[in-house]
Amino acid sequence: MTQERDPGQLEALAGELRAARDELVAVLRDVDPQLLTAPGLAGEWSARELIAHLGYWAGHAAEALHHAEQGRTEAFGTDEMDVDDRNAVVTRVAAQTELATVQQREQAAYEALLIAIERADPAWLDERVAYGDSLEQVIRDDGPDHYREHVADVRAWFAGGDGGDPDEA
Repeated sequence: MTQERDPGQLEALAGELRAARDELVAVLRDVDPQLLTAPGLAGEWSARELIAHLGYWAGHAAEALHHAEQGRTEAFGTDEMDVDDRNAVVTRVAAQTELATVQQREQAAYEALLIAIERADPAWLDERVAYGDSLEQVIRDDGPDHYREHVADVRAWFAGGDGGDPDEA
């Protein structure tokens, strides 16, 4: 039997997501606009690929919440492809897409995730997806923790680091 969860946990999770994304938007605001499509911000990725990557995974978490809403949490992830392969596809598509379009898609995915979190039942957070993670872990990994991870990459790039290895994402 699932332990009852505090609805405040979802509010806190939504707040973490908002803060992490706001931090990303702020740090990218400091990047010279001409550099947003230049490779090297995070490993070989430009800001465009990084934004697409974050948008994809925010959408992934929103989809997991959609499965939970339908009572199918355990079915989420049964058709998962390798993470590196998925990231490569996202990167390839992003490289051929206008930056403004990539930004709009990421914003839409972020907003969909935020809405899904805000209307979720706290009890869903303990449910497990096909690959064994709790729904809460999927949301954290693909949402606030992921945004924070890549904010650190951008900051490292500004500090003269290599921006990290996006394949480690």
